[in-house]
This record gives sequence, C-alpha cells and structure tokens, in this order.
Amino acid sequence: MQIISTNVYVGPNVFALFPVIRHVIDIGVLEDYPSVVLGDAFIDGLVSAIPSLAEHGCSYGEPGGFLRRLREDEGTWMGHIWEHVVLELQSLAGSDVTFGKTRSATKPGQYNMVFEYRQRDVGLAAGKLGRSLLISLLPKEIAKQLHTDIDADFNFETELHDFIRFAQRKEFGPSTASLVHAAEARNIPWIRLNNYSLVQFGQGKHQQRIQATITSHTNHIAVEISCDKEDTHNLLSDLGLPVPRQQMIHSAEQAVRAAKRIGFPVVVKPLNANHGRGVSINLRSDEEVTTAFDFARTQGTSRAVLVESYLTGMDHRMLVVNGELVAVAKRVPGHVTGDGKHTISELIEIVNSDPRRGVGHEKVLTQLLMDDQAQRLLANAGHTPDSILDEGNILYLRDTANLSTGGTAIDMTDQVHPDNREMAVRAITAVGLDVGGVDFLTSDITQSYKDVGGGIVEVNAAPGFRMHVAPSEGQPRDVSGKVIDMLFPPGTPSRIPIAAITGTNGKTTTSRMLANILKSSGHIVGMTSTDGVYIDGKLSVKGDMTGPASAQIVLRDPAVDCAVMETARGGIARSGLGYHETDVSAILNVQSDHLGLRGINTLEELAEIKRIVVEVANDTAVLNADDPLCLKMASHTRAKHICYVTLNIQHGLVREHIRSGGRAVVLESGINGEMITIYDKGAHIPLLWTHLIPATLEGKATHNVQNAMFAAAMAFSLGKSLDEIRHGLRTFDTSFFQAPGRMNVYDEHAFRVILDYGHNAASITQMSQLATKLEVAGKRIVVLAGPGDRRDEDLVNIGKAAAGHFDLYICKADDDRRGRGDDEVPQMIAAALREAGVADEAIIIIPDEQEAIDQALAKAEPDDLLLIFGDAITRSWKQITRFNREPNADDELEDVVDSTKNATKPPKVVPMLDSGEADPFVLEAGMKLVKDERGVRIEATDSEDSD
Repeated sequence: MQIISTNVYVGPNVFALFPVIRHVIDIGVLEDYPSVVLGDAFIDGLVSAIPSLAEHGCSYGEPGGFLRRLREDEGTWMGHIWEHVVLELQSLAGSDVTFGKTRSATKPGQYNMVFEYRQRDVGLAAGKLGRSLLISLLPKEIAKQLHTDIDADFNFETELHDFIRFAQRKEFGPSTASLVHAAEARNIPWIRLNNYSLVQFGQGKHQQRIQATITSHTNHIAVEISCDKEDTHNLLSDLGLPVPRQQMIHSAEQAVRAAKRIGFPVVVKPLNANHGRGVSINLRSDEEVTTAFDFARTQGTSRAVLVESYLTGMDHRMLVVNGELVAVAKRVPGHVTGDGKHTISELIEIVNSDPRRGVGHEKVLTQLLMDDQAQRLLANAGHTPDSILDEGNILYLRDTANLSTGGTAIDMTDQVHPDNREMAVRAITAVGLDVGGVDFLTSDITQSYKDVGGGIVEVNAAPGFRMHVAPSEGQPRDVSGKVIDMLFPPGTPSRIPIAAITGTNGKTTTSRMLANILKSSGHIVGMTSTDGVYIDGKLSVKGDMTGPASAQIVLRDPAVDCAVMETARGGIARSGLGYHETDVSAILNVQSDHLGLRGINTLEELAEIKRIVVEVANDTAVLNADDPLCLKMASHTRAKHICYVTLNIQHGLVREHIRSGGRAVVLESGINGEMITIYDKGAHIPLLWTHLIPATLEGKATHNVQNAMFAAAMAFSLGKSLDEIRHGLRTFDTSFFQAPGRMNVYDEHAFRVILDYGHNAASITQMSQLATKLEVAGKRIVVLAGPGDRRDEDLVNIGKAAAGHFDLYICKADDDRRGRGDDEVPQMIAAALREAGVADEAIIIIPDEQEAIDQALAKAEPDDLLLIFGDAITRSWKQITRFNREPNADDELEDVVDSTKNATKPPKVVPMLDSGEADPFVLEAGMKLVKDERGVRIEATDSEDSD
C-alpha cells in the first residue's frame, strides 16, 4: 500500500469542481484480497475502530451502504476502503467532507484515489493515518506479503486523538468557520490568507477581511480599549452603565488591601487576557487573593492585575453586531450533577460520552478535564475524584463558563429584557466595536438590571460565536450572517468580473488583447500570463504565471476591478483552477502539444482538462466553432450564453445558432477586406475591418485575426461597448513592449525580422503561412526549434509544418535540452525537413540558440524576411535589435505604441440577414443537435446510430 504520487487541487479540476486530493496508490498484492477475502476480522476491526463508517451510504445512497459493500458479493478493494476511511477521519476532526472517488489507473493494482478536503494538511495527514490503520488491521500473513511490518506499538485511539488536535491547529476555529459558511451561503468568495484565521471575503477591490471575528471595519482603538479592562470599566462607569467596583494593583499586598477595601468576596483577573484565562472568582480570604494574584500574573500580558467586587448571578454573553443585539447565551461552567451512584470521575466520563462533546473546538461542546483547576475546586468542596455526589447535587469543575473549558450555553436571545438589550448595545457602541461581546452577570436576564441588579464584568473584541451558532440548548442564531451582511450589505458586489482563457495556442496574445480593451475602457486589470502577472499593465511577478497561485495573486490585489486569467493545461492538471467560477470563459483551440506529459496522451484527454475552464463559466462560454473538440464543450457548460467564434461564414451549426438568437463572432468578407462581425439576439453588428488591427499585419496574420475575434467576443460578453472594443483592438500591437515573443516585428534593418515563441506544430504552421502571405522581395529564412520534452512525432511535425515555406532553414535547440542530446532536436527537425522535400543545402544545423540567431542575421540580405522561433525571448530580441551596431546602455527594447490611431465610426446595427446556403454540419456518431434558449449546440447521445 504505497502512495506513488499526490496532487492537491486547490480549485475546480478534472475530478470535481471543488478542492480534492488525488493520490495515485498501489495496493500491491491486496489486489487479490477484496474485503470479503480479508474476512470478518478485518471488517469488524475497521468498524470497531471507526463506528461512524456505518453512516456512509456509498453506492447504495443510504446509511449502511458502505458496510454492505464490504460484506456482500465480491466485496470491495482496499483503495475504495482507504478512500472512505480518509473521508471519515476528516469528519471526526471536524471537516464536513463527503466526496470521494477511487478508480483503476493504468497498471493493475494502481488506483486514482480522490477525496474532498477542507484543509490540505489535514487531508494529507488523514491519508497517512488511514493507511496506518488499515495496515494494522490486516492479517499478519497478508501484511508480510506487502513487505510491511505491522507496528506493534500502533494505537489508533492515541493516533486519532493526536490527529484531531493537529487538525484543530490547521483548520479554522468555530467562529471563523461559521463566517466562511455564512459567506458561502451568500455566494461570496473567500481566500484563506495565512495558516490561522485571516480570511479575505470578496475579490479585488471589493474585498473585506476578517481575523477570527475582527473585521475590516473594526476600530483599532476600540480593540485596545476592550483589551484594557480598566479602561473599559472606567468608560462604562462614566456612562452610568452597571459595572462592579474595581481597582488595578501591581502586587499581592496591594491585591489584599484592595480586596478589603472593596469587600469580600472578590474577583481577581489579569488586566489583559481572554477566554477566561487567569480569572479567579468568589475569593473570600487573604490567602486566596494572594494565590489568585500570582495566577493572574502568569496568564496576562501585563504586570497589572485587577481586583473587583464579586457579582452573583449567571454569566450571559450578549453579542452585538453593527449596533444590534443579535444573540444572548446563558453560559454555565463545566459541571457534573450527582446521581447518588457514580463517582465524580465516572460522572465526568458520562458527560464526555455525549456525542456533541469533542476535543477542543472539534464539536459544539468540549470535553471536561480532570485538571489542576478541577482538582482545586474538588478540594474546596471537600471532594475527591472518587467521591459520590448526592442526587441532584451540582459540582462545578470550572471557575468560568467558557465553552472551550467544557461549559454549556443556553440561548436566551428572545427572553432578554429591553433594558438589558439597550445596555449591551450602549456598552459596545461606547467602546467603539463593530462586533463585540458583553459579559453580563445577572440572576435573571428576563428582568431589567435596574430592578434585579447585575453588572457588566467584561467587554470582548473578537468574541467567540460557537455558543450562538450551536448552543447546548435553544435556537441557533445566524450571528455570522449578520457580520457578513454588515461587510456586504444586500446589493453590494463581492466579485470582480473574471475572464478566463485557455487553449493550445494564442492564449497570451488573446489575454493581452482583452486586457488592453478593458484597461482602455477604464478598468484596473489584473492579468495572468506565461510572461508574468500584470496589475494595471505593470509587471508584478515575472515568469510563467498561468496556474492557480498566480490567479490568487490577482484576486487578492485590492486595486484590481477586473481579472483576465490565462490558464494553462499544466496548472489545471497539477493543481486545478485558482478560481471557482468566471463570468466569461474561452477555449481557443485544442491542438497537439504537451501530449505524453502528466498522463495526458490524447487530444481528447487534453480537451477534457481544458474544458474545466468553461465548466465554471456563469455568463458566457466562448468556443471555437472551427475546432470540433471545442465545439463539443458546449454541452458541458452551465453558462447562460454560448458564443461561437468562426472564420467560416458558411458554418452550418453557427448559422442555426445565430438564427435561434444566439451569440457569435464571425469573419465576413467585404469589398474592403474582412470584417469582424458580432451576431447577438438577431442583430448583425459589424465591428472592425481586420486590416485596421495592428496585431494582424494588415489582416494577413490569420491567427491574430482569430485571437482578436475571441477578445472581442469576451469583451462584448463582459458588457463593453463597441467603441471600447474597437479602441482596445486598434491600440494593441505585437510589439515587444506589449507582447514579448508574440510575433514581434523589427523593421530597422535592411531586412524584416519577426520573433515568435512558437513551440508546436500548430503555431509553426500559422507563422509559416504568414511568412508565405507577406510580400517578400528577397529570401525567406527561418530559425527553427522545438522543446526537448515533446514526443519524437511532435518534433517531426514541427519540421513538416515549416517545410516548403522558406528558402533557408537554420535548425537549433532550446537552451534547456530537457533530456535530449546537444543536437538531437535540430537533427530530428532537419531529418523531417529532408523527408518533406527540403534540399540539404537549404538546411543548416546550429544547436546553440545565440549562435544560430547570429548566423541567421548575418546571412539575411536586404528585402529578406527572417522568422526566428526563439526560446530566450528577451535575449533573442536584444540580439536582433543590436545586430550590426555597438550596444548602448540606453537602448530601448520596447516599442512605443502609436497613440494616434484613427477613430472608428459608430456601430451600424441592422437586422440579421440570411447570407445564403451554409456548409452542412455533419454530426459524428453518438452526437445529437440540441436547441434551447442558449442557442444551438451538440451533445453526446446514448446511441451510436445518430445521424
């Protein structure tokens, strides 16, 4: 039983649209030992260790279903059992997770074991503990076949206890967790910002933050006041609110004198502390005060200690949020009640057997402990742990009523007297807290403090919510919802528009085009790309930033009001998406690249990975109608609208989609060239001539025409006006400044140079076709390469794609050979060129990239065209721009965008006209045509006989 590899998916992924962990496991010889073969001893041992497995429904969909699977028919296999154990271990630790899936992998005995998690470290630790438990339950003779010794010292009960403690350190506390759940219920996104309780709600400029129950609105001075109990006491006293008599002291002698002055009994507590730490109550002698002083000094952060009059009555926590009393809980210290039969120790065990009690904050109640404080209270009452209490006799094991020390809470929100309600609100308002807790002692909360007495003993910033969201008795209160509604009043946005782009080729250029449209229309755009993370057009983080971590950078930035996410296959396959939903998602194409890596071997598997981006689109899915694999994704999106992009004006399915009122962006031919045209709700909207878009090189760069169409489709779907889209496209070019490595043109030599980062056969084809279209008086020269980690057939196809388009081919290698020999890649490409008919004298092999580019520049003559497929883009651009002249430290490597573009005419919107007969669209076997309010799409059928 080995874990071969692990993926922690932080967002939507190929297995689920929420975070999961995927272990590739190898169960070895256990492939021959399903549960029924392992026997009743194994199954009984498992159920005995984790009785709550009986609640798992498994494929039966009802409690007990998993246990039936274990015992019935052929049983089930260890990978599936392991999955259920991991889920239940997390549940026992307080994580509410239910999703799991175990399926056979490529080799016998290997499985993809996938399970949901809430906190990654807890999920991973559950996997390890589950493995140890299952191995410990195996018959010894089978364990030996695994070459795994059963740990004789393994104690599951102890390990489970340690695991729960570990989980509590990693998971959110109950208050933070309740706020997260309240945000989720309101569809407000959240991001955990550290390993503790710092959480961001909302995205970009709409974000708000909390730490526990401290919020972005919480006043720092108010927190300081509430943490200083003397300041709080004096402030409330000056307002005439009920508070006990109090004095701050610094020594045990002063404490005794203060107690005598105030009058016994008294309370001694730290000046700065929380959760009841260091508080001693009902002190009636000098000796008790002296001991309490020393105890308070050890628990507080200040040398000062408070002595105050002891108020009788029950402890009530009154929670005020945004000037409103939202919950009141009567708190009872941890205690046992005698029955005349059991000892105090036995009574504690009986109380702790309540399924609602757990370790720490694991459950709604905390287990009672027989610790030093409990022993002291026992001794004061004249008892020992073996004493038997009389029936009905209550023994308190805690001085304070905190839930974290075993106390209970009874909801009293609806019974509070109006005077007490007003008192609590005044107290929190006076301190200045947006969220605050008032600890109020009174004999009867239903009666006014003016009549029955009582007093405020403490005001708390960051009050705990557990007693209110899950009281021991009474009605739970949605106090967390009140906080979220304060941070995000109804109608207030919490999300920024997100546009996600994926595909094999064109992602970066399309992302930059769209970002330019959005920026020119007034947005502060956060963009991820293969070049880095850009905030408002400025590079923030350099490198390939197309995975989930980079998406989080954008969504965390408080300046960003719109996000453009270039999303690559690698990040999705490795860690999932960094966002859970988008407004608009686009799939540009699915072409052969990176196949054979990370278990993705076919175009269909690659499409399944990329499809996740449109699966999470809410408003619009933009799909390449000219790519069959993209076209099939229409049936997998939940988006309200489907927008097709096509270069084929005769596309049959797109025609029917448009006639049904659907949205599409189509390239149409006219007397003045080719026009990008939008169809939407029956309207025909001419947008822009392609030759007016600088990035298309007067419309000749067809791939950038298509990229511009996708950018226009996404911008239109985001609500941008036609003029904004036109302006954004006309002010975007493929200069090194705006799009490094994407068709960068340099015309300052006697010959033209184009630098591009094409690295697969599809991109080589596009650029080679462009080179053929461009008018060239001289020769066409290409510097050609391919990444070393691609399959042999991919490198061969790169050579074939370039063949026939150039007069001279210089074959090189990338700097990083990626496991290939020094000249292995250029030799393979050269061989492919020869096989395609290129003459030997037209092929030069120069493995080093810098040397290859220098040679190409030297061989270029006036009026030639030199196309360079570079790897180290910045270095290659420097070589091009500095060729034949002395380097200058002040050389500018960035082209300046021409800001004097001609203004475009207003849009002309006319009714959609029938443009004639369209090409028939032939459905594959197993597919059908579907028409609904979103337009027309194709879907898979259950039959293989479809026409």
